[in-house]
Amino acid sequence: MRNISDIIEQHIKKILSGAGSGTAEIKRSELADMFNCVPSQINYVISTRFTIEKGYVVESKRGGGGFIRITKVGLELNQMLHHAILDLMGSAVTAKEAEGLIQRLHDEKVLTTREARVMLSVVCTDILALSPAIRDQIRANYVSAMLVALLKG
Repeated sequence: MRNISDIIEQHIKKILSGAGSGTAEIKRSELADMFNCVPSQINYVISTRFTIEKGYVVESKRGGGGFIRITKVGLELNQMLHHAILDLMGSAVTAKEAEGLIQRLHDEKVLTTREARVMLSVVCTDILALSPAIRDQIRANYVSAMLVALLKG
């Protein structure tokens, strides 16, 4: 059985897919009422499942007329993609951030399932038994090198 976070995520994705512009404005309190949960549950879903690594830009306005605007950002396969990814990652990237980015590239059909699996196997925390700071720098270098190789292909 799916948990409430999965259900909320799917509902928001359905709203986004129905929006021709790829942008949806939602009210935290309305969603919380709809799913009989606290507004912080909505915040949790948005902050963990609608990240830039996964292809979403989130804007929030608090207060009585407040809203959350979520925009799905598309990818284009070119040099700008590689530079944008490198800028996003910086010189270090956590396993969770790398996994989110790889999943997004797979979802956008930039990576095949096989390429994504290989990349995921290289960036997992278990593979790099080093201190977190060094591990995150090495992981960023690995992701960058793999993307350069694949995008040249």
